[in-house]
Amino acid sequence: METKDRNLYRLDELSDYKIASNYSDVRGWKIVDADNRTIGTIDNLWVNKDMQRVVYLDVKVDKKLIEDSHNEVHDAIAYDNGKEFVYKDGDSHIIIPIGSVNINKDTKIVMANGIGYDTFRNTSRYNSQYNFGRDYERNVMKSYYPADETAFNDDDFYNRREFENR
Repeated sequence: METKDRNLYRLDELSDYKIASNYSDVRGWKIVDADNRTIGTIDNLWVNKDMQRVVYLDVKVDKKLIEDSHNEVHDAIAYDNGKEFVYKDGDSHIIIPIGSVNINKDTKIVMANGIGYDTFRNTSRYNSQYNFGRDYERNVMKSYYPADETAFNDDDFYNRREFENR
């Protein structure tokens, strides 16, 4: 994705941004599905600079989940500068909309709401060394919310409950 068109940044790229005092810094916390199965660890947060808020959790997927999906065919894939790249071993991250989780400050565990282990297992992953484009975001959202496919147009993409930090 070209920098001039970019509106999503990892929090650690933005030296002038920090997490508001009334929110938890969930980086390093475990994330589980609704059945308490481990999905992975939150590696970073994706910030929409236009909206000035976190919209995605960047999750380093648990090795077991990757092994469970090793033989699955993924309709791939992440994009970098508009070019597709092949699903590789280094593709070990997924994004999860911030409004799709509950954060438990006491246990320091994040739980995905209504997204099951098999969905995460079959969701296309990306390599954290690269940025992803809107096509990857759409593919992920279609994976998580297949019945809501028509609501992923560019004009109001982030104006959805899945991106509300509750």
